Amino acid sequence: MNGPIRYLATALFVAFAVLVGAVSYRQVVAADDYRDDPRNLRVAAGRSGRERGLIITADGEIVAASEANPDDPLGFRRTYPYRDLYSHIVGYATLLFGSTGLEETHSADLVSDRDATISGVITAILGGDLRPSGLRLTIDHHLQTVARDALGNQRGAVVALDPATGAVLTMVSTPGFDPNELLGPGTAPIGQALEDDPAEPLLNRATAATYPPGSTFKVITTAAALQSGVASSGTEYPDLVELELPGSTATISNFDGGVCTNGTEVSLADAFTRSCNTIFGMVGMQAGAEALVDAADGFGFNLAVPFDLRTVPSVIPPAASFENDLPGVAQSAIGQRDVQATPLQMAMVAAAVANGGEMMEPYLVQEVFNADGIVEKTTEPVAWRRAVSPATAATLTDLMERVVTAGTGRRAAVPGVRLAGKTGTAEVPGAAPHAWFIGFGPVDAGDAPQIALAVLVESGGDAGESASGGTVAAPIAKAVFSEFFGLGD
Repeated sequence: MNGPIRYLATALFVAFAVLVGAVSYRQVVAADDYRDDPRNLRVAAGRSGRERGLIITADGEIVAASEANPDDPLGFRRTYPYRDLYSHIVGYATLLFGSTGLEETHSADLVSDRDATISGVITAILGGDLRPSGLRLTIDHHLQTVARDALGNQRGAVVALDPATGAVLTMVSTPGFDPNELLGPGTAPIGQALEDDPAEPLLNRATAATYPPGSTFKVITTAAALQSGVASSGTEYPDLVELELPGSTATISNFDGGVCTNGTEVSLADAFTRSCNTIFGMVGMQAGAEALVDAADGFGFNLAVPFDLRTVPSVIPPAASFENDLPGVAQSAIGQRDVQATPLQMAMVAAAVANGGEMMEPYLVQEVFNADGIVEKTTEPVAWRRAVSPATAATLTDLMERVVTAGTGRRAAVPGVRLAGKTGTAEVPGAAPHAWFIGFGPVDAGDAPQIALAVLVESGGDAGESASGGTVAAPIAKAVFSEFFGLGD
């Protein structure tokens, strides 16, 4: 064989090898990805009429089920009994709009194998159960209802966690939507209307939207100061009406435009209790950008949160971006500038403080059970990261308790229960401020906290421009705390 023929043969051999490899990859290695892609209408159509497993709350309420389809004796129809109450958690499974929520992320558990697919045939041959499995959630139905009712018609979110395990006790995002309206033919106009709605009812504000956290971020700023050793709760600062930022014409003022306390000196503890911006601008600059960003990173900022639902990361710019920018450090220290957080993230911040500084992975699914009700899988708590030392967590707990007993968070107080918290009123250019509250309880020696939460009310809710975290978000937290501790109406 001469040279040119040999080169041609080699080239053809390589081309065929690449072709065979590519086909094999798509048909074997990547087959599941193509099969499960929501754009695969053939598979979506095949699954749309299949039975799906139950989804129930921790206290046994059915939030998603399959019932016999009267129009198709061999098919099933998905139903969502509580309509918008669980719409962002459970999501939907539809032919036209695909799947979201747990219906998407736990589809492998929920979908029946009673079909003619190879996996279904193999399962049947091996004697496996072709019926779908179900999910038991960590959500408490009564707490979910109270949280939604407390938010009312305001846009916002409430997230409550078990600090010791990461189990989600409630997760509400308002406004919601009725997933039942997206099932079946002729629903395209409804889906388009939801997409076009300026209130964004399809958006899960708890996990997939970020907001400036305002003064709730002062928990992290305080952690940075404590852990870097630049301040303690007793460190005093000049009590200014207005903090002039170096190298800039910008200033930082307190919420009411006045001094923090008496206009002379104020301790870090008193500044935290009263949520004084001027003091925390100083604290941020004193701690420095690196300590501030490290503290935020310790609480999970700039990281993807491991969770059952899709999330977006909470963010703070890298320390290098603050070089020669002390005003940026000061503004970030009070939860403004480019700092952004999800309500889930801020609930995790509160939970980490409550749990002695250890942050747990949040989760929604407690158990996967088969069609006979036998538990097949149970979620075990997993520690995600060490946010702060136990000593720092203890100091933060003391400061946060003072916020509820004597500071800006008094409207979150529940008689007979020691609670800790932090309010936040986040400025938004051209709009009313966002109102925040984060907190946990009980704060009792020898009794571990049982609930940590975050409340966000977007653009001030019904209060509008006059909103603050203490007046708008704290009462919602009180309603949730009251229900959780059995002290509700």
